[in-house]
Amino acid sequence: MATQTRSATAAHVATFPAPPPLATPTDLRPEEVRAVVEAINPLIADAYAVYLKTKNYHWHLVGSHFRDYHRLFDEQAASLLASVDPLAERVRRIGGTTLRSISHISQLQTVTDDNEEFVPPGEMIQRLLADNRHLAECQRAAIEVCEKNRDTPTANLLQEILNETEKRIWFLYEVSQGRANTD
Repeated sequence: MATQTRSATAAHVATFPAPPPLATPTDLRPEEVRAVVEAINPLIADAYAVYLKTKNYHWHLVGSHFRDYHRLFDEQAASLLASVDPLAERVRRIGGTTLRSISHISQLQTVTDDNEEFVPPGEMIQRLLADNRHLAECQRAAIEVCEKNRDTPTANLLQEILNETEKRIWFLYEVSQGRANTD
């Protein structure tokens, strides 16, 4: 079963323009900041969503590959979480605001949650592989938005984060090649 994604809904919590006490000065034009903020905040929401899905699988894993997958999922969750703070601080640095709550995450995330009672290990691998491929696609699109809107530092940061996403994809893909032996 391929992981489904959904479109980000219109934010019910304003992230741009920032209220005066949070309006960090920048030489980027307001429309440039808005474009970047609107590209980055869903990435942050998706990072949290995939982080929690990865930890869910880490906590609820069973099978002959328990130790290896348990460690892999923990490492991958840490990589996802490590991307959040630099992105959120970058949004603030250019004069936007970022996520404020779990409900704000749910408004912006494009990756579906996984609340199934039990997911076989091989299916966990497939779902995380699909989610990380979706993240990479969205990160590439956001890099283009940043470059188009004169925000090279955010584009550069995203390239580093994309590299980590591609590393997660690589590991999950290689594990999936033994699909007959993933449970």
